[in-house]
Amino acid sequence: MFKNKRRIVDLSHTMESGKERYGLETKRYFVDELWPEYTRNPKDWYIVHQISLNSHIGTHIEMPQHYFKKGKDVVQMPLERLVGEAICLKFTNKKAGEAIDVDDFKPISKKINKGDIVFINTGWHRYYNTEKSHYRPFLTIGAIRWLIDKRISCLGVDLTGIEPKGGRKTQPNHKTLFKNDIPLIEALANLDKLRKQRFIAVILPLAIKGLEACPVRVIAIE
Repeated sequence: MFKNKRRIVDLSHTMESGKERYGLETKRYFVDELWPEYTRNPKDWYIVHQISLNSHIGTHIEMPQHYFKKGKDVVQMPLERLVGEAICLKFTNKKAGEAIDVDDFKPISKKINKGDIVFINTGWHRYYNTEKSHYRPFLTIGAIRWLIDKRISCLGVDLTGIEPKGGRKTQPNHKTLFKNDIPLIEALANLDKLRKQRFIAVILPLAIKGLEACPVRVIAIE
């Protein structure tokens, strides 16, 4: 706990082996099963895991390389874009298939600062890992461009995607963000547990070269 009693909120979904839509498998071994050179007392609980996963499972971050060959991967994206001032915008009034458009942002325009990490709370986290997760609100391309004009550092949503139904194959929103070097976090959790609209966000992908996306542990420090 911080000396000044700041509160930490975990904004990531917990994942389970064999239960993730896009694939996560873990297998547990005693160390000597994998590495015979290790001597293990049979009474000792001394284990390791092998992990196989898709880069887009759970709460995950997507980088420009997802759509552009020369775009940044998870290692190349500056950490300054992933750690810093953040704001959570509430759109829990939106239903499946409804748009979050420019007019929805205009009343709160002055609250968004240059360089902010912007999180969007629709309440859709409650449908994580269910069929309903894909029947969701979406952002218009106008809203994406408006956020880009605000010079945000990163966009995060509690949705499984940000595209309108007709754009899910061509992904115009993703491409527009990535052309502007803005990473995207999908499937955030617990945004409803935040007590403050503004906070410090910490978003840390694994430092593995060449990954276009990666599961992330996202935390808010209030």
